[in-house]
Amino acid sequence: MNDDRSRPSAAEPGAAVVGLDLGGTKIAAALFGPDGTVLSRHTRPTPARDGAAAVLDALAGAAAAVDPGRLAAALGIAAAGVVDPRTGLVTSATDSIRGWAGTALGAGLADRTGYPVACDNDVRATAGPELAALTARHPGRGSLLFLAVGTGVGGAVAVDGRMLHGASGLAGHLGHLASPEAAGLPCTCGATGHLEVIASGPGIADHYERLTGAPVDRLETVAARAGQGDAAAVRAITTGAAAAGQVLGGLANALGPDRVVVGGGVPRIGPLYGDALATAFTAELMPSLRGLVPRAPRFGADAAVLGAAALTTTLPLHHPGALR
Repeated sequence: MNDDRSRPSAAEPGAAVVGLDLGGTKIAAALFGPDGTVLSRHTRPTPARDGAAAVLDALAGAAAAVDPGRLAAALGIAAAGVVDPRTGLVTSATDSIRGWAGTALGAGLADRTGYPVACDNDVRATAGPELAALTARHPGRGSLLFLAVGTGVGGAVAVDGRMLHGASGLAGHLGHLASPEAAGLPCTCGATGHLEVIASGPGIADHYERLTGAPVDRLETVAARAGQGDAAAVRAITTGAAAAGQVLGGLANALGPDRVVVGGGVPRIGPLYGDALATAFTAELMPSLRGLVPRAPRFGADAAVLGAAALTTTLPLHHPGALR
């Protein structure tokens, strides 16, 4: 039996759309008008310890708060975890949101809100506006590498204007590429030696502890000590940065991107990190790519909700009450 409500079509451009950004600590929502203007905003804490149903309820509440007049034709969500936009499922996730893996994000949010819902991983969604700006200048051939370094290491890969999703939504998880600097270190995914455990904020802090035997509470403490000339802090930061740059350089050789973007909280600690990453990146490049340098993101705090809203015009929509 066929049901039009299950049709996996994207929304037509030119309508108001709700964009949601789900992180481990905060939900951000915005209502975008047909011309892309932000009409309203809302934020609330993520009930991350209360389970997936509570998180879906909070997301629905954020959507209702930002669009009380029901102006939107659809909703897009950028969510933490590995998200398959075709099935609408969170295929795997860390424990930053309890019970998040296996959640029917698309169907669950559509049923709670009444909107057709498009969903994707938060980093891919954030990279979407970067890709749109790139393809506007290079129609049909814009290729992008996007690395996000924070509590974890995520990413997005686009080739010839098309964002890659891969099996189960796994494409772009750059933190789980092998790094020589991380050899033997256990990763959150269950393997060992992945980039995330040496280049993420916690990874850098853990490396500092291994070097000194002195535990630190967070990356900013390591950065402050590096600024005071602490050699171990400098080494921990530059090792993580260089490991990220080496992986990005190798990927650039494989994919030939037009633009490489490095975002997230870790690069904001300053030039010590950025310079080490850029130097390692350049050292890996083939001659024809030597002019390529990592760039900061073009878009600010609205990038994730803007990218989430844009998902409704590019990805399948999950409809309320659809047969599955």
